[in-house]
Amino acid sequence: MKRAPIRCDVAVIGAGPAGLAAAVEAANEGAQNVLLLERDDHLGGILQQCIHSGFGLHLFGEDLTGPEYAERFIDRLSSTPVRPMLHTMVVELRPDRSILAVSRRGGLQEILPSAVVLAMGCRERTRGAIAVPGSRPAGVMSAGQAQRFINIEGILPGREIVVLGSGDIGMIMARRLHLEGCMVRAVVEAGSCIGGLSRNLVQCIQDFGIPLYLSHTVSEIHGQSRVEGVHVAPIASDGTLERGRAFRLDCDTLLLSVGLIPENELSRQAGIVLDRPTGGPAVDQRFQTSIPGIFAAGNVVQVFDLVDHVSACGTAAGAAAARYAMGKRAQVRESAVCAGAGVRSLTPQRVAGNEGMVPFFLRARAQTRKAKVRLIDGGDAVIQEWRFPIVRPPEMIRVEVDAGNLPQNGAYSFQITGESS
Repeated sequence: MKRAPIRCDVAVIGAGPAGLAAAVEAANEGAQNVLLLERDDHLGGILQQCIHSGFGLHLFGEDLTGPEYAERFIDRLSSTPVRPMLHTMVVELRPDRSILAVSRRGGLQEILPSAVVLAMGCRERTRGAIAVPGSRPAGVMSAGQAQRFINIEGILPGREIVVLGSGDIGMIMARRLHLEGCMVRAVVEAGSCIGGLSRNLVQCIQDFGIPLYLSHTVSEIHGQSRVEGVHVAPIASDGTLERGRAFRLDCDTLLLSVGLIPENELSRQAGIVLDRPTGGPAVDQRFQTSIPGIFAAGNVVQVFDLVDHVSACGTAAGAAAARYAMGKRAQVRESAVCAGAGVRSLTPQRVAGNEGMVPFFLRARAQTRKAKVRLIDGGDAVIQEWRFPIVRPPEMIRVEVDAGNLPQNGAYSFQITGESS
């Protein structure tokens, strides 16, 4: 017998920081029937394995661990009518917003929401994405997988560690494994500067004397059943490997911290327009995607540097989804905003209407000192300008623009100029 579909006002897919914030705010905005769909057996997403501090400094003015930060939103959720559905995997999202999900208890179930918020987060790039030569021995894993092993499962991934990539999770895991008594041979970074936050360079690498090799990469992995070592080669200014100067580091584990990618299989499935620079859905300031009634927030839109920003986006998306579900769907014209010279990516890519302050999140294309961030119109006239002592690609730039300064149906872009460093 076919089960009757579940109907709701708002369905939020993913119960990490963006999803929790979206579900809470959707309920606070007046949505009576909000479902929070999560494939794991706990709320909080990746925060549950991030036991280090550094969360909540902007949003709460406190230095919290990941689980503590998640608990703040879980506590808020408990005072709302939101219905969490754990062990529930969304397997299909259709352009009409209907959802097909499967769970241990309910089996295959159709869900018919009036609005959807995508909050699936991001995933790590793997060895296959960077094509490191060598065999496929045990001991090669992502930094996030190692983090789960040690912080959730209580298992050390290895004893002698090399970390490839200086993203935040890679640097944090270098410190974590050092504190557990492991020998962290090195953090190896292909770029000329680190790929994570400056505070993690200081607190995780420099404070513990962990060797850092910039403009280097792992050129070969050695070992058959288990990693026995890696060769590390310098990268020349033209991008080629200087194999003649390569050196070997003995290790039993290679952790990969080589970038994060928005998790957008469902977005593609639904036919949502994706933004090439961010890898996530193109959205307006309400985080509505190209399909009316489907919103997206957090790392599924673009990979953020701070969880506080992820939650703020989730809050905005949840409120907008609730208003949409309740029939508050004012038709407004849109202006397009794109990444210009010096800007690698930005969110949002559209501004709907001309009321209120619109926060933009940008990433610089290169490290720049005495930086000027400018918003310009199609005729190269400067609408607004901000100045920063330095901007770096790993650290997001947040600026606010008065939507009233953007005449509708216009085309605008952000540019970054300054001194290269």
